[in-house]
Amino acid sequence: MTISAVIFDLGGVLLRTENRDPRENLASRLSMTYAELDDLVFNSESARKAMRGEITSLEHWENTRLKLGLTSSEFASVPKEFWAGDKLDNELVDYLRSLRPEYKTALLSNAWDDLRPALQDHLQILDAFDETIISAEVGFTKPDPNIYQIALERLEVPPQEAVFVDDFVENVEAAHKLGLHSIHFRYPAQVVEEINALLVAGDR
Repeated sequence: MTISAVIFDLGGVLLRTENRDPRENLASRLSMTYAELDDLVFNSESARKAMRGEITSLEHWENTRLKLGLTSSEFASVPKEFWAGDKLDNELVDYLRSLRPEYKTALLSNAWDDLRPALQDHLQILDAFDETIISAEVGFTKPDPNIYQIALERLEVPPQEAVFVDDFVENVEAAHKLGLHSIHFRYPAQVVEEINALLVAGDR
């Protein structure tokens, strides 16, 4: 068994909501529960369209504003407040950087069309990946098999030589069915330990 590539999800893995307070406070101010607000932003039909690249992130936020019944001025601070508790795991990103150039690395994210500039200008982590596959750019979302195939083709590796990490079980299972070594993210140390075990086994 040879491992040639390591593929990571972003949200919930490299970028996690470490402080729920800002989103809790925003939800309360909007007379919603945390789960209801989360669902509106991430799981509404508008959100799914944005993740497939059928509408822009700006259009999705405008749909969200209309759903909430807020004026443009009332809504202006909502996106910033929504993301305020999210934190990048720099140690995990540095771990990914350390794998290169011996192993290829990739980011595979269900995300809107504004992610790439955020990765470049705000998070500044594009350099950690050989390939960055964003659902809005390719028209498929996990767990659709097509998006994994796109990642493998861009990395130029067969599925059995790739490791995939995600926090959603359905995404992990879909990758596993395609033949990738799949790891369900629970916490950083667990993922690093499991990846390292696969890499060591592949070197034998």
